[in-house]
Formats: sequence, C-alpha cells, structure tokens
Amino acid sequence: MIERLDHVNLRTSRLDEMIAWYGEVLEMHPGPRPDFSFAGAWLYAGDHALVHLVGVSEAPGDLDVPLRLEHAAFSARGFDRLCARIQERGERMDVVKVPGFPIVQVNIWDPDGNHLHVDFDAAETDLTD
Repeated sequence: MIERLDHVNLRTSRLDEMIAWYGEVLEMHPGPRPDFSFAGAWLYAGDHALVHLVGVSEAPGDLDVPLRLEHAAFSARGFDRLCARIQERGERMDVVKVPGFPIVQVNIWDPDGNHLHVDFDAAETDLTD
C-alpha cells in the first residue's frame, strides 16, 4: 500500500540555477546522492530528499517525449515567510483557498517552469472559511 510520495525527479539543463532556486525559495539544501554517472543533485527538506534533479544538455521542453507532470505539491509551515520570500524575489505566485478544505495553496513555478504548490493549514493564514 502506498503511504506517501517519496520524491519528484526533474530533468533540467539549468542545474546550478535550479539548485539555487530551490534553496532560496523553498529552503531545500543539497545533500547526499549516489555516485551516478550523470550530473544531478538531491535537494533535502530536513533529512528527506524531496526533489531529485538530473542534469541534461537540452531543455526538457526540447526533448522528443514531452513531460506530463502537471505539478508537485509540498506541505509546509511558515506561510507568511514563504510569501514574503517569493514577493521579495519578484516571482510569480498565486494563492488559492481550496474550496471545502482547510488548505491554502501557494502556487509557484521554478526556473524551468515546473508548477509547484506549497500547501498550508488555512488556520495559519488569514484565508480561513
């Protein structure tokens, strides 16, 4: 039985930029990674590698097979801190209250255009029902 999502694997031709973005915006840090024969990084939240980056020479949109992942989502605390960090950087952000659920999503896009949303308990925000 599936218990939780372990990680998201993303191909990118901008490995250093993606490592920096995930660090600066989502406070993830590079950590241990197997000695694969290809470039990449595992980005950690605490002691769990949530995002695996694979360095490629061509931008993912230029590959023969288009990617089909619509988004990845993370649960978090620190709604005000994240929103302030995104605004300070001038990044695109869309905040949505999930109808009928006590969840507020902060929708953002990484440098490669991957859609992410960071979910917060609505009680942590001023967007409660």
